[in-house]
Parts: sequence; C-alpha cells; structure tokens
Amino acid sequence: MGFKSDIEIAQSYTPRDIREIAEKAGIENRYLEPYGRVKAKVDDLWLRDMQSRPDGKLILVTAITPTPAGEGKTTTSVGLTDGLNHIGKRAAVALREPSLGPVFGVKGGAAGGGYAQVVPMEDINLHFTGDFHAIGAANNLLAALIDNHIYQGNALDIDPKRITWRRVVDMNDRQLRSIINGLGARSNGVAREDGYDITVASEIMAVLCLSSSLEDMKERLGRIIIGYNRANEPITAGQLKAAGAMCALLKDAIKPNLVQTLEGSPAFIHGGPFANIAHGCNSVIATRMALKAADYAVTEAGFGADLGAEKFLDIKCRIAGLSPSAVVVVATVRALKHHGGVAKADLGTENLAALEKGLPNLLRHVENVTKVYNLPCVVAINRFPTDSEAELNLIREKCAELGVNVALSEVWGKGGAGGVELAEEVVRLCEQESQFTPVYDLDLPIKDKLSTIVKRVYRGKQVSLVGSAPREAKRLQELGFGNLPICMAKTQYSFSDNAKLLGAPDDFEVTVRSLKVSAGAGFIVALTGEVMTMPGLPKVPAAESIDVDAEGRITGLF
Repeated sequence: MGFKSDIEIAQSYTPRDIREIAEKAGIENRYLEPYGRVKAKVDDLWLRDMQSRPDGKLILVTAITPTPAGEGKTTTSVGLTDGLNHIGKRAAVALREPSLGPVFGVKGGAAGGGYAQVVPMEDINLHFTGDFHAIGAANNLLAALIDNHIYQGNALDIDPKRITWRRVVDMNDRQLRSIINGLGARSNGVAREDGYDITVASEIMAVLCLSSSLEDMKERLGRIIIGYNRANEPITAGQLKAAGAMCALLKDAIKPNLVQTLEGSPAFIHGGPFANIAHGCNSVIATRMALKAADYAVTEAGFGADLGAEKFLDIKCRIAGLSPSAVVVVATVRALKHHGGVAKADLGTENLAALEKGLPNLLRHVENVTKVYNLPCVVAINRFPTDSEAELNLIREKCAELGVNVALSEVWGKGGAGGVELAEEVVRLCEQESQFTPVYDLDLPIKDKLSTIVKRVYRGKQVSLVGSAPREAKRLQELGFGNLPICMAKTQYSFSDNAKLLGAPDDFEVTVRSLKVSAGAGFIVALTGEVMTMPGLPKVPAAESIDVDAEGRITGLF
C-alpha cells in the first residue's frame, strides 16, 4: 500500500453519527445542536446542569520551540486521547479551531495527522461551524460603530488618532496591515489611519475563549477599550452601547463544537487564538466540557512551552481556576537536530553531536514545566523511521537527569495503539502530587511581570521598554490595570524575540515596543521585537495546492 496523505486517510474513514459520540461523552440529545450528521454544537447550559459531576484530570500538551521540521503537537494530543481510551480510560480532547490564514498559507490544515486526526478534517479546516466569521463580524461591527459615532457628532469626544480598535479578516493579508480609510466625500466618514489584524488576534476571540457563560461574555465585551478621548480617558464598547449587538452575533459561536477522532473519541474544538500574538488556548467552556465528559481531558496550547503553555498556565488557568495534573512536552529528533544547526535536508541522517547541541532547547522547556511551574512532565518523542536508537537513547539520558521520562509516540502511523506508552506514563503522572505555581504574582508592577517572564521562562538577561511602552505601562498602572496578567506577543521560533536565535540562548534582551490592555479579555498584551498581528502569505501558499473536484471532494489539505 502506498503512502497516504492526511486528507486521504481522513476521507477513507466513515465517521460515526455525532449523537453516538455525544452519548459516549454523557451529553443528552437535548443539549446537542447538530450541524449535519458528524458535527454539532453543545449548549453551554450542559455545563450548568453537570456541576455535580466530578471533573477529570487535565493534561496539557505543549512542545519545544517550533522548527520547519515540525513537532506534531496536535497529532500527539489526538493520539494520546485515543491511546488513553485504548488502555481502558475515558478520555476526551479539547483543541483550537484552525484559522483560514495558516490553512491557505503555510500549514494547509491543522486537525492532527496520519491516523491521529479529528474529523471531518475538511470542515474543521474550512469554515467549520462559522465561529470565526461570527467573531470577525462582531469585531467589525464595533469598528463600524466607532467610526459612525465620530461621523454622527462624536458625543464621546473620541480622538481619531488614538483609536486602538482595528478591523479583522481571517486571512493572511499583509496588504491590510496599515490602511487609510474614510477617503472621498464627507458622507464616507472621517479620514483616518487604520489597519487589519487576523481574526485570531482580535480581543473578541480572547473574550469568547475566556468567558464562562453568555452573560460573562456580554460583560467582557462591554469592558473592551476601543481607544481614548481627547482628555486621555479610555472609551469602552459599553459606552458605545455595542455589547448587546456584538453578543447577539456570538450567541451560537460561544457554544463548543463536538466532533470525533478517527477512533471515535469525543473532541471539543472551539476558539483559535494564536499563541505568538494572542493567548493560544481553546475556550474555557470547551475545556470544562472535556473535564466533565471524561476522566482524562487532553488539551493543547500553541507553539512552544514558552508561549502557549506559559499563557495557558499564567492566564487561562488563573482566570478559569484550572490546574493541570500532567504536562506533555512534544519533540522530534529531527527538530532537535535543527536546533543543533543541521539543515532541513540533512535531518534524516544520524548526528549525535548536532542532537546534543540542540537538546538544551527541549531541556529548558522541560525544566520550566517541572521547576518553574512545579508540574509533572513527560517528553513525547514523535518517532520518525530515520531516528536511530543512539539518538533516542541520548534524549532519554538527558531527560533522566531532570527526573523526566521519555515516551515514544507512534500515533501518526498507528493511531491510539501507537500512543499506549505515552498514555500509561500520563496516567502515572496524574496520580502524583503537584503544587502548580504561576510564574509571577499578579500584584507585581507591569514591568516586573514582564521581567519575570523574560528571566524565569525565556532565561533572558533583561527586558527593555522602548518607544511608547514606558508611557503606556505608566498609564495602564494609573488606570487600574496593573494587576492583570501579561500576554506576550513574541516570535514562536526562539526563546528570545529574535527568530534567528535557535536552541537555548541566554544573556539576551527582550524589547517591548508597545503595551495594550485587553480589558474585556482580562490581560495586557506586550508586543515584542518585530512580531506582527497580521501575517502574510509565503512565496508558495498552500492555497495553490488546494482544490475540489466535481463531486465536492477536497484535495490538498495535507
């Protein structure tokens, strides 16, 4: 049998009726809102009615610093869930929804891979149940209300030069990063500088993902700061009377989506903030549903542990009152050799020297989990046929020095059966006592929190506030936002804010160029280095390979 692509594997399976998956998760039909036969939304009222049901164990899946060689974090999350069910445990997975930008840009799909996927993968990658479009519509409704308010007399005295709210589109479109709108006739509005972010960077995405209920979401929407008036006072969406209409657009989007893995494990897929420019976690409601639906709830945080896991632990867990029982750090031999300086074309050749040089990246992530956050940890090595026993043994030896075990993961080729070793180690870790500790105290001044993240998580020398950041930090403290957690917007390719510093660099400086409060979400965004909130497409976008035939069968999504 020849090689099958991810989409060919997914299309060779016949998914079970979603009602069967819901029954497995303990969700009655009255809480289910089917979108066809194989996907559905789950009414968030189910959580209210399940309050007496005990929560399962929460397992966080994170990874080393990403490389072009890939790590397979989503694939591991899905395979671990199937592996737990394979050994007789009740497990569910909670994941983020893919953004159309990366799907048509670099990735080409983000629903796992091989025999460890969630299905229907084409629907999940392309529009799904319309959540992102609802978020974009609510975001752009607020933008329209802002400009209309100014045009209609500007009773709130909004300073057009100090509007911080930007429009969004769910596509990588660098052309829209910086624009001028309102040109032409007076009836076209007030001319001003503006710009677009990708939808996943919208504060409304963060609000939806961090809300505990529809009522909580409406309150958070009202707290969103859209800019400042000429007296330097913040103006909120509530003052523009926008919260109700925005919430109306989001009333269905806040309900988590239920789908399934290829092996029929329940999968809650909901929300999709990037971890480099946002907080990188699926919704609180979806995670809580997975905890009620199973004895083991597997969830994933985006990019490396310095980004997604840090924000999961310091932002999401604080806001939602969650505490993981175990953490999985995903790595590959190939990616570690890349961190050791090997070119992508040569990663299949045994190279112990390069592997040893790249291993400190993995070990730093592991040490952050075990020593900074005080959580039990296992390293999952996504095994490739080119991995040698000598290379795998070297990883085992170095991790053992930190008191951490290594489990080989072969879920891409074997599904849940290939995740049994990892599943058994996760079950063992979940029985250990742990004292989860966030990395910083919320009462610290803003700069001290930034410095703590840089020094304790990134292992940098210092943080420097440049440009408008010092003034913004002072103003945010004065406005009473100083006790909010920090959401670092940083390159995913390095512990530092310089994408070219691979491995485990130290003695570097992180530059924060801007600070912005997301008052609705409940955190402060720190823009570092050259990170952007609107990505661009690569020279050869994945869109060029995506197609659909006369029968509606999609190809090219991996």
